[in-house]
Amino acid sequence: MATLTNQATGWATAVDAPAHQLNLYSKYLAFADGQAKSKTAWYMVSMIAQGVLFLPVPAVLLYYFNAPLYVLIITLCLFFANIIAGMGGAGVRTLISLFAVSAIVHIIMLMLFVL
Repeated sequence: MATLTNQATGWATAVDAPAHQLNLYSKYLAFADGQAKSKTAWYMVSMIAQGVLFLPVPAVLLYYFNAPLYVLIITLCLFFANIIAGMGGAGVRTLISLFAVSAIVHIIMLMLFVL
């Protein structure tokens, strides 16, 4: 169970990068690189969150809000992209980025059709 141990975040500091390069993206890269030992845990969190939170979204949107069918296609493409990336040995940056993109896309779809 070595993947479940707490890891230091390793935030980028002024020592790591010059002041003009210290931005949100460099902090994200430092965080993702610090999570390299927890790659399996990130994959599991991504799959559980996708199955519990994101896969029911198209069913709700299609049935209750008369959303178009491309909502289902987008959800399935993102879900299978996460599966293929995780099982194919993609890096932790890719896994975390795909999970974040999936979350953002599903939040945007919910906002478009519900609000």
